[in-house]
Amino acid sequence: MSTSKHLARTAGALYLLMAVLGGIAHLGVRADIRVPGEAAATAANIAANPTLFRFSLVADIAMATIFVFVGVAFYLLLRHVDRHAAGLLVIFVAVAAGMILVNLVFHHAALLVATDPAAYAVDAHSADSLALLLVDMHHHGYTIAGVFFGLWLLPLGYLAYRSGLFSRVLSVLLVVAGAAWIVGTLVEVLCPDLPAVVHAIISAPTIAEFWMVAYLIIKGVRTPTSDQLATPAT
Repeated sequence: MSTSKHLARTAGALYLLMAVLGGIAHLGVRADIRVPGEAAATAANIAANPTLFRFSLVADIAMATIFVFVGVAFYLLLRHVDRHAAGLLVIFVAVAAGMILVNLVFHHAALLVATDPAAYAVDAHSADSLALLLVDMHHHGYTIAGVFFGLWLLPLGYLAYRSGLFSRVLSVLLVVAGAAWIVGTLVEVLCPDLPAVVHAIISAPTIAEFWMVAYLIIKGVRTPTSDQLATPAT
């Protein structure tokens, strides 16, 4: 149990760090720099804050890398429950992290175009439009990656439920959160003009992830009862 608690707290600390880095990059920086539909304003914001924009790039690289280690920590913690489901969890995490990293190419390209348009033989107006297009491509790529942000929570919730190491309510909510991520992504792509409150309602169950982080850091894991112990996978 001491090893399990150590793994759980390690996963929780990494999960929290991942959330902080992603929040800084996505909400703390890009949300203020990207002005939807306003090419000149977006390009001007990038050119005026190149170091900040570059920092958000580094923060996302670190976040994606840490995400892989979170997946590995959960695999080590829960592989005794169902090795196949645990392996699927790691695959989903790896794909999600890969999508984040590949998508950052658009982020970096927007920085290059906005700060040195002459190097790409484009005039100022074209450079502004291209910078906005690249930032928008990154934004939508991030949205699409939400499918795998949701998919990895499905086996995690299942494994957490079967293991008896976590609250049953929390385990179920993780599955619900995974489904909410997937549905929210599809709704965002299919119906982008829906009122913001609709998207907020769909994404509400993802609060379970914050509960999971707090549970991991504060409690680690609990000792399962005899009827909760899962049969080790063969």
